[in-house]
Amino acid sequence: MGSRLLPLGLTVGALVADAAGLDRIASYVVLLAVIGAAAAAIVGVGDALAERGSWVTAVSSAVALALLLVGSAVRGSAAVGSGVPVLAMSTLVMAALLYSLPVLGWVFEPLVPRPRQRRAVRLRTEL
Repeated sequence: MGSRLLPLGLTVGALVADAAGLDRIASYVVLLAVIGAAAAAIVGVGDALAERGSWVTAVSSAVALALLLVGSAVRGSAAVGSGVPVLAMSTLVMAALLYSLPVLGWVFEPLVPRPRQRRAVRLRTEL
């Protein structure tokens, strides 16, 4: 399975760069995150089609890729010196949450009730 940590790390890095006021660096980091997100989405969908991965991972990766693309387009079309558009920041936050979705599944996994397995009873037959 492809690593979702690369686009997550780059997305968080872009958020940190935006918070520090480094808008140009954040724009380049978002472009790098799009490349990593595309790779993660392709691998996730491929694994889901081959029945080696989950569809939740595949769909969340694809939606996060779409969000990063929209955020990058909004960021690129903003006027110079006007600051970062709110939609660009929102898409970064939503993409980071989508990449963190499997972590939530891992945290809440012990709370999911599992069906009990019944023990097979062997009967002795003596001849």
